[in-house]
Amino acid sequence: MISDMKKCGLVSLLGEPNVGKSTLVNKIAGTKVSIVTHKAQTTRTRIRGIRVIEDTQIILVDTPGVFVPKRRLDRAMVSAAWGGFTEADIILFMLDVSRGLTEGSKSILKSVGDKQYEKCPIILLLNKIDKIKRNDLLNLSKTLNVLFDFSATFMISAEKGSGTEDLVKWLSNKLPFSPWLYPEDQIADFPLKIFAAEITREKLLIRLHQELPYQLTVEPDSWVEMPNGAIKIHQIIYVTNKRHKGMVLGKKGETIKVVSIAARKELKEAMGQDIHLFLQVKVRNNWLNEPLRFSNIGLNFSD
Repeated sequence: MISDMKKCGLVSLLGEPNVGKSTLVNKIAGTKVSIVTHKAQTTRTRIRGIRVIEDTQIILVDTPGVFVPKRRLDRAMVSAAWGGFTEADIILFMLDVSRGLTEGSKSILKSVGDKQYEKCPIILLLNKIDKIKRNDLLNLSKTLNVLFDFSATFMISAEKGSGTEDLVKWLSNKLPFSPWLYPEDQIADFPLKIFAAEITREKLLIRLHQELPYQLTVEPDSWVEMPNGAIKIHQIIYVTNKRHKGMVLGKKGETIKVVSIAARKELKEAMGQDIHLFLQVKVRNNWLNEPLRFSNIGLNFSD
């Protein structure tokens, strides 16, 4: 009988950079699968977090924020974002209510309308509701629903978890009957070595300032599981010039040391194993135009 069948579907998040998409994916997945910082454009490629509720497997696709691209890396990130919606069963459009209805959000909604995702419900997520007065929130919701024909509206705080379980229940009811795509205990769909590299990049983003975070990338080099159960991880941090290398290293190596300690601590807590992390900083003046660098972080160079 159909009631005995399992349900499964892809739920893609859409919105401007830094509206809380990664925070929501982590909250619903119940663990960290996507890095989060206060800097825009932290997420560079599509990342899937997985949540099982009863007989339903919800696959949440965290995408880069949609913005006006200026560089090849920007174009690849925006292309990855839009590419996350072609196979989606449900699209969640997220808005940071503390910013209000921005020109960027209006542009995204216009693009969604132009692309005509006719068979895919588009849900409005009003995030950070604790940062706005109730009347202002209700007025914003009304304005957005006049502007666009959303299938439903949820008011949430991704960081605090308010309203997120109601959203999960709604999604589990709406997703189609389908076999599960992942084992029951799997919470993400990327290799651990990529996750480890992203954790290091997160710590770099938090530590560094100005444009430098967008001029670097972190790639796994080697991953060795030791006989005693510990893991030896070597990663390479690529930057575009010697000055940036000096900033990443810091005076007497202090910055890279702090980053390494923070990344190692989080990886140990996440994986339950001792971690030996070795970071090397290399200058590649043109890495932002190298197809291999894009491929290694899950982006298409030709986009």
